[in-house]
Amino acid sequence: MKNIAVIGAGTMGNGIAHTFAQSGFHVQLIDISEASLKNGLTTITKNLERLISKAVISEAKKSETLNLISTCTDITEGVKNADLVVEAATENIDLKLKIFKQLSTVCAEHTILATNTSSISITQIAAVTNRPELVIGMHFMNPVPIMKLVEIIRGYNTSDTVTKTIMELAKALGKEPVEVNDYPGFVANRILMPMLNESIETLYNGVAGVTEIDTVMKLGMAHPMGPLQLADFIGLDVCLSILNVMYNGFKNPKYAPCPLLVNMVRAGKLGIKSGEGFYDYSSSRKAEHVSKQFLK
Repeated sequence: MKNIAVIGAGTMGNGIAHTFAQSGFHVQLIDISEASLKNGLTTITKNLERLISKAVISEAKKSETLNLISTCTDITEGVKNADLVVEAATENIDLKLKIFKQLSTVCAEHTILATNTSSISITQIAAVTNRPELVIGMHFMNPVPIMKLVEIIRGYNTSDTVTKTIMELAKALGKEPVEVNDYPGFVANRILMPMLNESIETLYNGVAGVTEIDTVMKLGMAHPMGPLQLADFIGLDVCLSILNVMYNGFKNPKYAPCPLLVNMVRAGKLGIKSGEGFYDYSSSRKAEHVSKQFLK
């Protein structure tokens, strides 16, 4: 396996492209937006320079990595030589089904189709293709070049051979793959999202403020960042989407998103990506200033 196509040049997509290229794979980064591709390459370059400053890689490695990445705005053209396609588009089921239906018709017969979805059913995605046995989940963690975990999610029809191939591939990237089965939220988000949602409920019910909730979890539970800060980092719209997938999948009220989270997403307060969530990021991307609406 030498040629990798990554669909989506956003935060996850450019991180996945970076990771594969730094490990010596040829990567075709695909996005319908030229601006997104340009921004993606800029982000990859900055992240490589950060690694140089920390003496993790050399200047030569940076150049080698960038030279292994090509960009394309046409899916058909971008995936024609791919041994593996990793879809990292927006967490929207209709969009993902559309992409995989197209991939099914334009990719070579041997091409493995992977999705970076954090919660959507692999089995449902595979069902719109002509190769469900070659469809699998590769759920990378953000930031992709740094985080070691990759959830490898088997759909109902995913073959043993494909699962083994992708597990070994993840190891070749320097990651720690963990095989899980295809149920809403998989493992990471099935456990994480209810915790974040409960933190938002705690704020909503007036038990404590933003800083207080995050401080308790950082100092008391040794979390590297508080749950409200983490929700901002992930994106409140993404958190809401995942909770809705789990709520609809299990029909269990414990997964129902907090009304505060719903209203914040409706209002466009999505966290770091929008400049405001539980914290105000207008002057810094660090969670240093609580949003005005939550100040006592």
